Amino acid sequence: MKTFQSWNELVKKRNALFEGVSCGFKMNQLRFMGVICTVMLFIVYRATNYQYLNTEDHRLHYGKLKGLPRGIMQARSDLELRPLWSSNSQAKASVTTNKNLLAMPVGIKQKDNVDDVVQKFLAANFSIILFHYDGKVDGWWDLGWGEKAIHIVAHNQTKWWFAKRFLHPDIVSIYDYIFLWDEDLGVEHFDPIRYLEIVRSEGLEISQPALDPNSTEIHHRITIRARKKRFHRRVYDLRGKTKCSNASEGPPCTGFVEGMAPVFSRSAWYCAWHLIQNDLVHGWGVDMKLGYCAQGDRSKNVGVVDSEYIVHKGIQSLGGSGHPTMRTTVKIDCNSFGFLMHFPADMQRHGSSSFDLRTEIWRQSTSELKVFKERWNQAVEEDKNWVDPFLNFTRSNGAAAAVKTACLTNSSVIEALRFSSGALTKAGATVFTMATDITDYRSNAVKMLG
Repeated sequence: MKTFQSWNELVKKRNALFEGVSCGFKMNQLRFMGVICTVMLFIVYRATNYQYLNTEDHRLHYGKLKGLPRGIMQARSDLELRPLWSSNSQAKASVTTNKNLLAMPVGIKQKDNVDDVVQKFLAANFSIILFHYDGKVDGWWDLGWGEKAIHIVAHNQTKWWFAKRFLHPDIVSIYDYIFLWDEDLGVEHFDPIRYLEIVRSEGLEISQPALDPNSTEIHHRITIRARKKRFHRRVYDLRGKTKCSNASEGPPCTGFVEGMAPVFSRSAWYCAWHLIQNDLVHGWGVDMKLGYCAQGDRSKNVGVVDSEYIVHKGIQSLGGSGHPTMRTTVKIDCNSFGFLMHFPADMQRHGSSSFDLRTEIWRQSTSELKVFKERWNQAVEEDKNWVDPFLNFTRSNGAAAAVKTACLTNSSVIEALRFSSGALTKAGATVFTMATDITDYRSNAVKMLG
């Protein structure tokens, strides 16, 4: 019996010994793995840092700044107004800066509407920057907030021209969201604070408020307000040539906002600013590519907010009369792709011989669209390291998009439209694409391109 007990004790001691050795081995293994992981992270960090330090831009900038100690350099700025002198109370107030920015192109003819918009955004603690395309800045000082806004003047320039030059990401980096809006938007049913609460909670990097169905101009079905929803990311529509269903993976069925009232997060704007072409001032084509700046899946990170909606009044100011347009509708079939062309009523009373600024703006816009598409395709071809995150959608829709774009830019079609009913001689036409993905891309033949 004693022999059996001794044997059991011996076995237990041996097992305990093995367990101790095994435990020690596992601990050593964990320590070893920890060391390996630390070394790998360090190597990745050094490699990434080395790559950054050796980029062309960094070498160029550092070479120009090497005379300064790093601690004194400030690479970013903002659009906050600073007093020439300050009391203690002003110094304390200056610590709290506005966290969101509203930027709008404006003309004096839309002063009342702009006043309504700005007052709502100022109440929500926004910074305001106004781009005056008509040069008439003095007419704004009588408004109570006139001196609180930043005013920039350049005659006959568009919203995208101003944005490219005055909203550089390093200048607006303190702002959480940038609202880059047109001036002809009604905000009676819109609250900026509630809007941003929805945007943040749903993770929308790029968004826009929905359009009231009674708006004067609606160019894409996805922008129309859904009355029973807070927001939506896609539209379902089986009518027309472009059918939007669950299988739709890209604009204008999902991952799309229009150029009239986009809202960008800080990260999305950093990307979008680089997408805007310096010389293509009308911005046609940009909205169909904004999904690439959504910081991930555009079908999830891009959306339209329904509960806070606006009215698009369709007032043609830049190159137009500055008054809302009354329209009649003409159906035109272009290579089997349907477009609805809306002609201002007063255009039908004029002949086609006189020079029309709006028609020339339209011509320039369609020309810029063609150039933008060519640049995009060339950039894709030349950048061998770039992988299209939406490649499947691009392949399945590329052929149709090419035909539709050719339809828009075909000179014979443009000329036919120009002389049809003598209509395009006074103020141009507005295209309502029946949910197509072409880049008349705001579907505006001749809209307020600011």
